[in-house]
Amino acid sequence: MIVARLIVGLALVFTPASVHADTPADGASFRKVPFSALKGWETDNHTAALKAFQKTCSKARTAHFFDADVWKPICHIAKSNPNAKQFFETLFHPVLVGEDAATMFTGYYEPEIAGSRTRGGKFQHPIYRIPPEIKQGMVWKTRAEIQAGILDGRGLEIAYLADPVEAFFLQIQGSGRIKFPNGNGIRVGYAGFNGHKYKSIGKELVRRGTMNIHQVSAQKIKNWVRKNPAAGKELLAHNPGFVFFREIKSLNKNDGPIGAMQVSITPERSVAVDPIYTPLGAPVWIDKRGRDPMRRLMIAQDVGSAIKGLQRADIYYGTGKSAGTIAGRTRSSGRMFVLLPLEAVRRLFPEG
Repeated sequence: MIVARLIVGLALVFTPASVHADTPADGASFRKVPFSALKGWETDNHTAALKAFQKTCSKARTAHFFDADVWKPICHIAKSNPNAKQFFETLFHPVLVGEDAATMFTGYYEPEIAGSRTRGGKFQHPIYRIPPEIKQGMVWKTRAEIQAGILDGRGLEIAYLADPVEAFFLQIQGSGRIKFPNGNGIRVGYAGFNGHKYKSIGKELVRRGTMNIHQVSAQKIKNWVRKNPAAGKELLAHNPGFVFFREIKSLNKNDGPIGAMQVSITPERSVAVDPIYTPLGAPVWIDKRGRDPMRRLMIAQDVGSAIKGLQRADIYYGTGKSAGTIAGRTRSSGRMFVLLPLEAVRRLFPEG
């Protein structure tokens, strides 16, 4: 995944109620499908999806063709712990958004990384709190300038990591766990960024002819940077974007990281989406094909600066190395269906 968890604008632009649902509006088209069209629906663990949905229902974002009040009765029923499958089938209807759009699923995870509170020995690469002079929407110093030490001596360091490429990918994921030599540790989460547009180092390696497109994965990029430290440092600087962190003390060890809705996300039940086309908080049905296929009801609870498009989703796989392995190799086609509240569907399809 690419600079993830960077908060983007949450204005939701769908087809106005007066426009026929099959007419593209803002690049989107809409088609109702029955639940029977969702392969695997009958055998999914709907209760697990309901538990994830309950976390963010009251914070659900809405589109301008239906009011936020649409969610209130749904959330009230969700709190009563209804039969999960009946709950979704009664109060929602699956809608295919962007029928002609190509679908792309990727994955992300919460890394666990060795680090230290203080600089010393192998621990030389800091992760930083956000400088107070950086304001939302501001474009600040580049990654190259920050790597050169522009923040030295300001006391903004949260911890020091042993591996610069792990520090880079921690920014890609936007959250993680740092384990100290004494066995203690901390969790960090996204606090802000320097305002520069993300540039993919994987694409840059392909452009240079170092790798072909089918070779690119997070692990292969990490291995290349470690084997080529000088060229690797220059490659990392190709991405001028830089993420700052905050220490998170409110979560217990079994909680997932905090997503864009300011709620702990759930492994293999939470996805990052483009909120222009998929309301945050909405249930979505994932039909991911290829390696590690997945047919499952997920909840749209996160965003990412690289998660753009009608049929684009980033699957949260969990914490640690095994989750990172699956996330790093996930680049799959398939189909994604949004489960919209019935009132929203009535407004989308006024002709019935």
